[in-house]
Amino acid sequence: QVQLVESGGGLVQPGGSLRPSCAVAVSRSIFTGSAMTWYRQAPGKELDFVATITRSGTTVYADSVKGRFTISRDNAKNTVYLRMNSLKTEDTAIYYCNSPTGTLSWGQGTQVTVPS
Repeated sequence: QVQLVESGGGLVQPGGSLRPSCAVAVSRSIFTGSAMTWYRQAPGKELDFVATITRSGTTVYADSVKGRFTISRDNAKNTVYLRMNSLKTEDTAIYYCNSPTGTLSWGQGTQVTVPS
């Protein structure tokens, strides 16, 4: 069973930046060959797609974060990152990583709070 561990969230003022990370406990060969996705769930709302990175490094973003967030991966560390710039109040959520189909066991997520 693949273990996902998100970290790096926090409290940041509007306009600030954070870079959460997601450590994936799986063999390097499997990680290198896998696409990974960041999701988020705001209070009282459903889980939303944020960004995906394929095994070749191609990226896709939700319109709401395009131009502000950057997803990246370090295959040597089995880790996926989400660089978040120009943060807004509406970015407040718990951020999770998973496969593009969301079929891996979900981690605990990392809380990002941008106060109004």
